[in-house]
Amino acid sequence: MLDKTWQKMYEEAKSVQGFRQISDHLEAGGVAAAFLSNTGKIYTGVCIDTACTLGVCAERNALFSMTTCGENHFKRVLAIMSNGKNGAPCGACREFMVQLMEKDYKNIEVLMDYDREEITTLGKLTPDWWL
Repeated sequence: MLDKTWQKMYEEAKSVQGFRQISDHLEAGGVAAAFLSNTGKIYTGVCIDTACTLGVCAERNALFSMTTCGENHFKRVLAIMSNGKNGAPCGACREFMVQLMEKDYKNIEVLMDYDREEITTLGKLTPDWWL
């Protein structure tokens, strides 16, 4: 069984998720993410999709909030896709996470499947980072 922290992260991400049409060219909330910082705080974010591809993924949105609040390090991440299932962060998000956590990224836990309790690491998802 996943520990209480994973469960809380999942619940907090689920609470901010919810598709909403903001304008004719912008929608948000289809994907939600949660990060556990090294201080134990959970940061969430949702995707913002635009017609011109200037949107941002839920993972980076949550990391922007974490950074805005003065934190730079995290231990865990999960994303809930629009179909309600978990999935791996996209390549752009992986790259952003690795650059943020260059020295410790290999040990960051990533929840791949909440129902099956499948967890991997950012190091396994990004084994040969370019730096």
